[in-house]
Amino acid sequence: MIAISVNDLSLSYGTAPVLEKVSFALEENDKLGIIGVNGCGKSTLFRLITGEQEPTAGEVYLSKGKTVGILTQDGAFDFEGDTQTVLERMYQAFPALLQAEERLATLEAQLKTASESVIREYTDLHDRFVRDGGLEFRGRCASVLQKLGFDALAAAQPVSTLSGGQRTRLALAVQLSREPDILMLDEPTNHLDIETLAWLESFLLSYKKCVMVISHDRYFLDKVTNKTLAIEHHRAKLYNGGYTKSMEQRRLDREIAERHWKNQQKEIARQVAYIAQQRAWNRERNIIAAESRQKMLDKMEKLERPQNAPRAIHMRFGEALASGNDVLQARELTMGFPGRTLFRDLSFLIKRGERVMIVGPNGCGKSTLIKLILGQLAPLSGRIEEGYHVEVGYYDQENQNLTFDNTVLDELWNAYPTKTETEIRNTLGMFRFTGDEVFKEVSVLSGGERARLTLAKLMLSKMNLLVLDEPTNHLDIDSREALESALEQFDGTIITVSHDRYLIEKLATRILELHPGAPFAGDLLDYQVDHPGTSYSEFRQYKALRIARAEGASPETAAAQTTVGAGKEQYLKNKQASAEARKKKTRIERLEKEKDALEAELAAIEQELFGSAAADYVRAAELDARKNEAEERLLEIYEALEEA
Repeated sequence: MIAISVNDLSLSYGTAPVLEKVSFALEENDKLGIIGVNGCGKSTLFRLITGEQEPTAGEVYLSKGKTVGILTQDGAFDFEGDTQTVLERMYQAFPALLQAEERLATLEAQLKTASESVIREYTDLHDRFVRDGGLEFRGRCASVLQKLGFDALAAAQPVSTLSGGQRTRLALAVQLSREPDILMLDEPTNHLDIETLAWLESFLLSYKKCVMVISHDRYFLDKVTNKTLAIEHHRAKLYNGGYTKSMEQRRLDREIAERHWKNQQKEIARQVAYIAQQRAWNRERNIIAAESRQKMLDKMEKLERPQNAPRAIHMRFGEALASGNDVLQARELTMGFPGRTLFRDLSFLIKRGERVMIVGPNGCGKSTLIKLILGQLAPLSGRIEEGYHVEVGYYDQENQNLTFDNTVLDELWNAYPTKTETEIRNTLGMFRFTGDEVFKEVSVLSGGERARLTLAKLMLSKMNLLVLDEPTNHLDIDSREALESALEQFDGTIITVSHDRYLIEKLATRILELHPGAPFAGDLLDYQVDHPGTSYSEFRQYKALRIARAEGASPETAAAQTTVGAGKEQYLKNKQASAEARKKKTRIERLEKEKDALEAELAAIEQELFGSAAADYVRAAELDARKNEAEERLLEIYEALEEA
């Protein structure tokens, strides 16, 4: 059953379009991922759907009785100044149940001397209260909070004392606990650590209602979504499948559309040449043929040339001379603050060329470890030794190294005053700062724009050790992929704190996890990756195997336990692949049959054109029109068979 339908939804500000004729429909259990570069209109689409903003044209239809819940990027601001505890604020998401509870308590006190009408009201209200989840909602609130990183102590805190990241997680918890029929989430993975992300994925996969999610987390999108809406050049197209599958189809669609346009341009040029030749001969029958062909050309539905993908950022990190083989060594490092120890006795050695990913739950000390590495903080005990000729480049996730009063141009030029204006502008252009955008003040930039400006500053520096704290935060997917490519090509050493599992999977050669706990000794798990490219999957399997063995399973049983989930997933993938292979075979057979029929038809047309129809201009025009149609279809079939 259709849960939501969007028809030709458009929004413009004056003559500037934001969205144009966006249309899609979702079933009750669909999970839709919405992707596109920052600023393309994803969050605007959400506001149009919820009615917060009026469209210029188009309509949104919600199935009757469906409830809608939305998490916005600025949802954290809804809690500013809130004096309730975190748990109390969760309960406020159920006003009808709270009101019913209060009324039931009042009626219950009257039951001993109550009239029949009071007893009837109590019975009806109690039945409705139970049916609507009144017995479970408090437990559900506590459970969701706990899964999103709020222990009992945190749940008892006043909301006003929470950090911005905690308030964002609270806003997410409120929507998840409500369980609306249409759940709309705008960047829900922000401020979540890897364990919490895994729980959220599991929750959404088992959620039996419609979900729409805006996200740049490709791993998350591949896990959760079964449909993808790609917004590009103000238009949107719906694809089946998660991010990876939809992007492959998107690439093929772009290639096919480009080929069709080129083929049509060739055909138009051929027809124009034919018309010019017939008119040059200037006989009556030539004029008739030229006019007939011109009419056909005028009636032809002209294809628009496919627009290029939004301009990607281009990045390549400059490098200093090579460092020594030993880049960084930590010896028995202990760090904490009054009343709290973050970690004890960390020791590790990072070698030249390693790509080290630091992971762990929120609050375990990952960013603090980065500050220790940079010398911005001093450890309680232990020490960090830097190797020979190490030049450090640092990316700060909060972009605190930017001067907000500067323009974009001045920010980069002040950092590199010996560069020419042309060099600075060319660098900014590579990061999508073009035209008058370079004169924007840093203070008015979005989070994604500040991240790109910080990366531009880093790119021009000369370093052989990159230290990055959550570098993909605020970046759209295209920018993340450009960063990954640049990091892959970097010949120096990389140390990165990240929750981006796609980045970890692709790049890590080594993973350091803080606070692994039993069965691992100490506060650090130091894992050397065997197969870069599947790094995160390999790391997860290693951890699961160690834990299973610690719980008493034999090596064989432990290995079986850690692979059963992967085996089931592989079985489902194989099953889907077999079904797709059968469909592909059937399609190829159908296309071959159609190809043979068209080739035979074209041969017959050619024979008639140069035979009985040679002097019959009306029949020749009909045959020529059919010939063009058949040739165009045959070209499509050849392309499809070549791709297959």
